[in-house]
Amino acid sequence: MADGKNEKVAVVLFNLGGPDSKNAIKPFLMNFFMDKNIIKLPIPFRCFLAAFIANKRSKREAGESYGELGDKSPLLANTMEQAQALETYLAQDDSLGTDVKSEFKSFVAMRYWHPMSPQVVREVRDWGADRVVIVPMYPQFSTTTTWSSLEVWNKAMFEAGMNLPTSMVCCYHENNGFVQASAENIKIEYDKAIKDGFEAPRVLFSAHGLPESIIKSGDPYQWQCEQTAAAIARALNIENLDWQICYQSRVGPKKWIGPSVDAALEKAAEDKKAVVIYPHAFTQEHVETLVELDIEYREEAEKMGQHGYYRAKTVGTHEVFIAGLAGLVHAHYKREKIEAEGFDCPCPAQFGECCMRMNEQGLANYPKV
Repeated sequence: MADGKNEKVAVVLFNLGGPDSKNAIKPFLMNFFMDKNIIKLPIPFRCFLAAFIANKRSKREAGESYGELGDKSPLLANTMEQAQALETYLAQDDSLGTDVKSEFKSFVAMRYWHPMSPQVVREVRDWGADRVVIVPMYPQFSTTTTWSSLEVWNKAMFEAGMNLPTSMVCCYHENNGFVQASAENIKIEYDKAIKDGFEAPRVLFSAHGLPESIIKSGDPYQWQCEQTAAAIARALNIENLDWQICYQSRVGPKKWIGPSVDAALEKAAEDKKAVVIYPHAFTQEHVETLVELDIEYREEAEKMGQHGYYRAKTVGTHEVFIAGLAGLVHAHYKREKIEAEGFDCPCPAQFGECCMRMNEQGLANYPKV
């Protein structure tokens, strides 16, 4: 930072990414399944399997799903809206109370499609950033999401010859802004269900699933999803609230964590319960909410005889959520560590693949030593 000038803080939002055209669907999927955090096989085998899956899914499941959205994903546009909302909030917020006036600018780094880390690193450099704070758009940490993005970001920073002071919020699964915004969005749909004559609807908290093997290896994602759901259920403050967690988006033959959304819907139909489904591991709308939840699972529910189906919106640019993200930036931007929301590791000891624990072992460093 030059003397007399504002400190320039680059706020980098990590997200998954999505195809921006029909022709991008297959290479996007190829990038996804080539990730060693997704398919844990040596490169030759991973390359073969990734090509097979990408080719198959681009013609069938994924191709059809993105076809419902005009052959592209809205994820980038929605994340950019969040980035702009956060930047605006930070510019207007005078609560930092530091001697140095900081200038914040938001950037979006996608993992599997553009803009990816090498491009965003150049943008951060060209802007003249003095430090970086990273906020994943995944409230819950997983090696398959936040850690994967961190690895490629560190590699891009090294290759660009950049060594800026950097901090990262590795997880914020019980962040008050996220929890309160989630509760407000659920309550809107819950009240609609009551108004439509459904008594005590069941709230289904749906997260993207993972193979059981990833969780058994020490990944804390499922545990953090459970903590998020419990926190939102408390925030709803509805007496005797009927709720449960379920998981969606299964791919491949491996055994995945459960129960699945299908099983939860079937049980609700048997119990003659209306459902309010809320994707509590997503922070913006994309193919898994707009197609999988809004179209595919709704149709499945109707086939099961389950007619009271309501879906609560993701937090998106909800003011309370954006304020929560701003609070994380304020708390972390003067630090130079990878830490959870409150700085201390929240994960029980059995989760060896907790981000803070792996980082303490130097596993996020690049080049690998």
